[in-house]
Amino acid sequence: MKIVNHRLVGDDGNPVAYVASPNRGVEMTPEYLIMHYTSGSTAEGAIAWLCNPAAKASAHLVIGRDGVATQLVPFNRVAWHAGQSQWAGRSGLNGFSIGIELDNAGHLERAGGRWVSAASKRVYADDDVLVANHKQDQPGTPPSGWHEYSEAQMAVAFEVGLALVAKYGLRDVLGHEDIAPRRKSDPGPAFPMASFRARLMGRADSALDVYETSVALNVRAGPGTEYMVLEGSPLPVAARVALLERQGVWWRVDVLDTVAGVMDMVGWCHSRYLVKV
Repeated sequence: MKIVNHRLVGDDGNPVAYVASPNRGVEMTPEYLIMHYTSGSTAEGAIAWLCNPAAKASAHLVIGRDGVATQLVPFNRVAWHAGQSQWAGRSGLNGFSIGIELDNAGHLERAGGRWVSAASKRVYADDDVLVANHKQDQPGTPPSGWHEYSEAQMAVAFEVGLALVAKYGLRDVLGHEDIAPRRKSDPGPAFPMASFRARLMGRADSALDVYETSVALNVRAGPGTEYMVLEGSPLPVAARVALLERQGVWWRVDVLDTVAGVMDMVGWCHSRYLVKV
């Protein structure tokens, strides 16, 4: 992918679908990439809402779960995605950032033995839910459900990010939760921000601790053997993983290798079987 005249162009040489949102501002020079989830149930619904003047919100790009990207605002124009926000001593990140919305329900509630979106009331299968704490949670807060991102949209998000960094020399990639921590929680713990940022900004060696598996090792949906084993498990011996967080002997990791055809696997492993590279 590449950027031509501040529009995203696919690998086939054609611009991606463009639906102009009226919710935009003046020209700007982007410095940051901000990742969001839509909190909705479909990409089409998110696009329609972000193009509705009543929403008073927009984003530069929406990426569906099938990996289809739709642009709403040119990358050199202000989109209304950040709201009240601060980072590195500056406020109002709408004025110098690009916002990408990923079709994802975000935080899910457990009701009647099922995972349910409070916003849409849609029910999600256990296989599509990560049970984890948000980094903003207070100590002792029980883990909750978070809608997993699809492999297709993560792959496209990374390709788009590479094109944006190359075109605009972006300084960093952040979550909405980083720039508005008291009111926002997206893209949430299901988004592998540490590895995404490191690979995108070329800081993999310095930003992450990398380990190799010493045995064939299962990756699980949560920190314990009671959680389901993820597709692609077990990891083979010497598979590389990046450490994202620790909960005792259980570590949440981003699998850096493609295993059994699965890319961008993120889950929990027992640390006893991980060796520092």
